[in-house]
Amino acid sequence: MAQVSPTGTLSPLDRADGSASYSRNGYSVIGGVNGPVEVQRRDELPEEAAIDVAIRPVSGVAGVRERHLESVLQNTLRQVILVSAHPRTLIQITVQVLASPEDESVVSGLPQAASSIDILPALFQTAMLALLSTSIPLAMTMTSTLTAIDPQGGLLPNPSARGLSTASSVHVLAFSSLGDLLVVESEGHFSLDTWEKVYTHARRMCLGYEEKEDGGEDVGMEELEEQDEQDEQDEQGVTSLHDALRSAVQTKFEKDLKWKESLG
Repeated sequence: MAQVSPTGTLSPLDRADGSASYSRNGYSVIGGVNGPVEVQRRDELPEEAAIDVAIRPVSGVAGVRERHLESVLQNTLRQVILVSAHPRTLIQITVQVLASPEDESVVSGLPQAASSIDILPALFQTAMLALLSTSIPLAMTMTSTLTAIDPQGGLLPNPSARGLSTASSVHVLAFSSLGDLLVVESEGHFSLDTWEKVYTHARRMCLGYEEKEDGGEDVGMEELEEQDEQDEQDEQGVTSLHDALRSAVQTKFEKDLKWKESLG
């Protein structure tokens, strides 16, 4: 079954300094960014901005799962934002999950923690797009993707909730626009060779290219080449998630430019 391309929109909220919505894999997320704003004395950092992340689930109140995800987002976004540009201030990032996969409850074949990480790429992409719609300086951009391994050892790019329920392992990787690996979250049982296969696939999905060795050869296994055609179908013409991020920003820029030109 072909995967639906990611959908991102900038500035859907009027009362936030920056905002964005993002949908993929059955998840729909909206996020807002405010800052830099005044920070309470106890949270003040003398040489950089403090980052506060709040995640609100689709229903009910935030629990242990949300606290863990907030910690992952906060630590990652601290590397993305130029926190040294705004010392003694606070940057607030709030992310609301609007919808989740209808059969999310079936994701119980793996340990409980594994059902937490499948939403991470949507949270990362929403926060990144929201930051891009603000005037907050960034050191880089980032993209993230979800990959699972089926019981036979095959790759499952952007798996559905039902695919996750039978997966032997689940992996979330995030890469910066500079090509650096920022985040690795994995659950389940897998070998080092399997992880190398996941890494190569995720890098290609996020950045559009594979890491090169000194000799110029692609890093990865030969069987990954067989995934190329399927990957292209899955992305429906999007070369990489980085290109999708750029496209969302370009669409917003063109829309704003038309509005400005209409004013004469």
